Amino acid sequence: MRDHEDEWTGLMRLAISGDGAAYRRLLGAIAPVLRAGARRGLARAGQPVDQSEDIVQDILLAVHLKRHTWDAGAPFAPWLFAIARNKLIDALRRRGRRVFVNIDDFREVIPSEPVEETVPAREVAAHLESLPARQRDVLRSIAVDSASIKATAAKLSMSEGAVRVALHRGLANLTAKLRKE
Repeated sequence: MRDHEDEWTGLMRLAISGDGAAYRRLLGAIAPVLRAGARRGLARAGQPVDQSEDIVQDILLAVHLKRHTWDAGAPFAPWLFAIARNKLIDALRRRGRRVFVNIDDFREVIPSEPVEETVPAREVAAHLESLPARQRDVLRSIAVDSASIKATAAKLSMSEGAVRVALHRGLANLTAKLRKE
């Protein structure tokens, strides 16, 4: 690895000074290492490794755009791997934590007949009507219409924080009313 570090550092110094051929050699040398690292990182995170090429392209683009920030007196590899780590983390955050489960695996568990409701929908609707208007509107928008907090805030001319507070209070009030019965 030390040989690669010295070679990469030398190539980057030449590239910074305007040597296009050295820059192409550098990118060609680091791409397979970045690809392998991206695959390992995705696999460790339980994500499909077929997305590694997108991450490698993000890393190479960041290297290209930020090459002027590299200190020519420092080794190249730590700078490169810091960018690679950050781009991998960014990609994982964008994807979120997703677990895919085949629903057929749970065929025996999922009832084929509709489940009897413990609280009739009419009762919930009646309690919903008894809530303060803001709480009721927020609950309807989010729980009934499946709108996001952001969309609800825009629709009701509220801040997202106010929507969250109204949602929390509305759910607490509704829960309290349903527990009394």
